[in-house]
Amino acid sequence: MDKQTTGSESGGTLVEGVMATIRQRIAARSLTPGGQLPSIRAFAKSMRVSKSTVVEAYERLAAEGAIRSRPGSGFYAAGSLAPLSLAEIGPRLDRAVDPLWISRQSLEAGDDMLKPGCGWLPASWMPQAGLRRALRTVARADDVALADYGTPLGLPPLRQLLARRMAGHGIEASPEQIMLTESGTQAIDLLCRFLIEPGDTVLVDDPCYFNFHALLRAHRAKVVSVPYTPSGPDIDLFAQALAEHRPRLYITNSGIHNPTGAVLSPVTAHRLLKLADQSQLTIVEDDIFADFEHAPAPRLAAFDGLNRVVHIGSFSKTLSASVRCGFIAAPRDWIEPLTDLKIATTFGGGRLAAELVLTLLKDGSYRKHMDLLRAKLARAMGETAAHLKVIGITPWIDQPAGLFLWCSLPDGVDAAEVARRSLADNIVLAPGNAFSLSGTAGRFLRFNVAQCADERIFRVLEAAMAR
Repeated sequence: MDKQTTGSESGGTLVEGVMATIRQRIAARSLTPGGQLPSIRAFAKSMRVSKSTVVEAYERLAAEGAIRSRPGSGFYAAGSLAPLSLAEIGPRLDRAVDPLWISRQSLEAGDDMLKPGCGWLPASWMPQAGLRRALRTVARADDVALADYGTPLGLPPLRQLLARRMAGHGIEASPEQIMLTESGTQAIDLLCRFLIEPGDTVLVDDPCYFNFHALLRAHRAKVVSVPYTPSGPDIDLFAQALAEHRPRLYITNSGIHNPTGAVLSPVTAHRLLKLADQSQLTIVEDDIFADFEHAPAPRLAAFDGLNRVVHIGSFSKTLSASVRCGFIAAPRDWIEPLTDLKIATTFGGGRLAAELVLTLLKDGSYRKHMDLLRAKLARAMGETAAHLKVIGITPWIDQPAGLFLWCSLPDGVDAAEVARRSLADNIVLAPGNAFSLSGTAGRFLRFNVAQCADERIFRVLEAAMAR
C-alpha cells in the first residue's frame, strides 16, 4: 500500500489525517460510490493509529454524508461519482512543485511574466513569416480540405514525408505504420489507453518530463522511476525495477532528454533493449526534440525496428504550439486497433493542421528555420550558463543541445522555495522535484535558455537564493 499522509505529517490531528486519506481515495476514484471502506481494525493497522481514531474519522465522514454506515456490515462510500481530481491522486504536493501548477502558471502568464521554467520557444523565435505563407496557401485549398473531417490515420502525403524523415534516423516505418495525432501528448494518451489498465506499472526516468507523471496519474497507473544518468537510465537499477515491479511500459526521451539535456548512448540503448525483450516491456520513445539535435543520437526504434518500441513526435516545439500536430509510429498490427481508439476518442483527424504542417515542411523554409534556430539556441545556452555560474548555479551537463539546462543550486538552497519567491517577482521557474518522482531533485531547476534573455531573471534568482 502507498504511504498515506497522517495527521501528524500534514499538521492536523490524527482523525483529520484519516479523513483526508478517505477523501483522497474518493477523489482519486479508487473508492467509488457503494465501495466498502476497510474495516476499522484493518485501517487502523495500515494507518498506524488507534481504532478509536478511525471510528471517530468514520463517524465524522458519515455525518458529512461522504460515507454511509450499514449496521452489521461496515462503512461504504456514498453519493455520486466525484469529479476526477488529478491533484488528489497520490500524495498531495506543494503547488509550487506540482507539474500541473507549473504548466498552468506558464500557460496563463501575462505579458509581464518571464517564463524561464516553461517548455517552449518564445513566439518571436517561431517561423512566423513561413506560417503566414502556409496559412495563405492552405486557405486556397478545396472545400473538403477546409471543412471536412480528416481520415483517422491522417493526411497521406504528410505520413509519407514523416516516413522519409524517420528513415534519416534509421527508423524504418511505412506510411501505413504512422498515425497522425493532435499532439505528442495525445499520442502518449492514446498509447496509454491502448497498452495499460488502471493499476499497471509504468517506468519513467528520474527526472523526466513532468507531464508524464500527470498523464500517467490520470490513467491510474502505478509509476516507478529509475535514476537517469548523462548516458541514459541507470541500467542496473533499471534491471532491478523490471524484476521487482514487472512494468508494462517505459516512457522516455532517447534523443534530447527532458529535463536534463542528456543523450542516450549506443551501449545503454542496446542494454536497455535487451532487458526490454527479456521482460516483455514496451517502450514509448518520445522524440519531440529531434530537430534540435546538432548530431543524431541513437534511436531505440532504429535498433528495435518498431518491435517493442513505439516512436512518437510532434511539431509544437519547432513550428507552432498553436498548430497541434503529432504522430505515432507503431508495429503494423497495432495500427488498426489504435485507429479504432482514435475514432472513439477524437473521431476524425485534424486535417487543417496537417495540411499546414505539410506545406511548411515541403517548401524548404523549415530546414533553414531549424539551422538558424539551432545556432540561436547554442548562443543562448552559452550565455545562460555563464549568467547562472556567476550566481552559483551549476549546469548538470555542459552545453547540451536543445532548450534546457538542468542545474543544481548551492548547498542548502531549496528550489521550490526559490520558485515561490521568484513568482512574487513575476518569474515562473520549474523546480526539480516536479520532474522527480522520488523527490530527490530538491536542489535542481530546469531553465529554458530561449526564455532567459532578460537579465531580471538572474537578479531575482540571486536575491531569492540569498533570502
